[in-house]
Amino acid sequence: MISIDDFAKIDLRVAKVLEAEPHPNADRLLVLKIDAGDGIEGRQLVAGIKSGYNPEDLVGKKVVIVNNLEPAVLRGVESQGMILAAKDGDNLALLTTDRDVAPGSKAQ
Repeated sequence: MISIDDFAKIDLRVAKVLEAEPHPNADRLLVLKIDAGDGIEGRQLVAGIKSGYNPEDLVGKKVVIVNNLEPAVLRGVESQGMILAAKDGDNLALLTTDRDVAPGSKAQ
């Protein structure tokens, strides 16, 4: 269990996928360029979602990300956040919004 104060530290935001491509050094990873509404050009996420999504199907999709996660290098490529998804057996589903909201909108 975590406290509400711990949960409040997590910055969940809506981001728009601008580009998506296979990771050059990993079979299960995709590299996504995103707009998280923070003005950072070329921001990218590395996500283990290749089994459920073709890169071209992700472009334009609004997704929910952990915006304030410390950057990590995954198989030689920096990831500047984390995309949220749910998995049920082999079924993978990205967390999205049910209405059109601007990139950078804070999840509450």
